[in-house]
Amino acid sequence: MIRVASVGECMLELQARGADWHLGHAGDTFNTLWMLRALLPPEAEADYVTAFGDDPFSDRQRDFMAGHGIGTAASPRLPGLRPGLYAITLDAAGERSFSYWRSDSAARRLADDPAALRQSLTGRDLIHVSGITLAILTPEARRVLRDELARARQGGALVSFDPNWRPALWPGPDVARSAMRELLAVCDIALPSWPDEGALFGDTDPQVCCGRLLSLGVPEVALKLGAEGALTATAGTPAQAIPALPDLTPLDTTGAGDGFNGAYLAARLAGHAPAVAARLANRMAAEVIGVYGALAEPGVLRRGWAEAQREIASADR
Repeated sequence: MIRVASVGECMLELQARGADWHLGHAGDTFNTLWMLRALLPPEAEADYVTAFGDDPFSDRQRDFMAGHGIGTAASPRLPGLRPGLYAITLDAAGERSFSYWRSDSAARRLADDPAALRQSLTGRDLIHVSGITLAILTPEARRVLRDELARARQGGALVSFDPNWRPALWPGPDVARSAMRELLAVCDIALPSWPDEGALFGDTDPQVCCGRLLSLGVPEVALKLGAEGALTATAGTPAQAIPALPDLTPLDTTGAGDGFNGAYLAARLAGHAPAVAARLANRMAAEVIGVYGALAEPGVLRRGWAEAQREIASADR
């Protein structure tokens, strides 16, 4: 049985829909796990590793996850705390702007109990984290998380990492670069985005970005290029360009990169090569931008996944 975990912060999500607001649940690593849960076999075990408060909104989050086959492992419940909140507004082209209320969210304490974190991460086939996961933690908590990821990796887990740099969450770019390099040292699959990586690390183009990550010892890179598709690269092989799907008109681009991550990881766990995994991931990211919010319905994702695999198999014959 496949066992996966994703570590980070699931927030309350307010989506503007005309004059109304819709309340949902989302966050970069949760969005990735949502895609993984939809695409992995039903018997697979998928857990979201975080910390919850003891308020009604935290209860609602846990119930939402359980209702969609997502566990919470040994994630603690912390008295007096609550989830973070963000609101999405969209322009006419479907591009997003965000407002956040997260400074005292329970998820910031997810690595305060190393024993609980170790219990949540032990025995996994895959563990996914992001730069936002790192950014919401204290420096000591980041060290705890890195150490537990290294321990889980020694036990056979693959570690995937999306740097997902959000400048407002970090005290400065130097701190972000240092924390991300430490995490990349225990990473098997890097899932960065361009041009964010260039802005943070000074890479002059996507090829240079892939080369930098490989030079750090990361075995595999899938660099997201937005409307331009993706680049995949592994140690000892040149980067391969994977074009995006043509003629897409997004309804809402929220969560597109996270959906790519989840589909790419599902494809790799299923044994697909990196280039094929990126082709499938591009297809599934298109499903995400066709709905409001970060989470497409699991049935929609499964149908899209089956169609994408048939299309690729037919094209490759």
